[in-house]
Amino acid sequence: MENIVIDGKRYEVIKNYRDALNVSDLEGKITDYFDSFDYILGDYAYGKVRLKGFNEKGNKNFKPINDYSKIDEYIKENCAFDCRYFILKVLSVEKNK
Repeated sequence: MENIVIDGKRYEVIKNYRDALNVSDLEGKITDYFDSFDYILGDYAYGKVRLKGFNEKGNKNFKPINDYSKIDEYIKENCAFDCRYFILKVLSVEKNK
């Protein structure tokens, strides 16, 4: 899989359905809020990217609503039919101290 850097943070591209991933759309949008998540799902609705964080069960911040094992179900129920989307795995979070 491909690795990318957005705003100084490294991610692995897990899925890029219908060539959805556009790094310039994400710059400045993946805020500190997403630092506690293992994965970020981005989908496009009305020409804008929407982001949602997901965690594996071993993450201390795990909540059932953000269960990564249910990401396919989330896409089917909460995203437009056959929309463009991508899944990023967080590889590193570098915070300025």
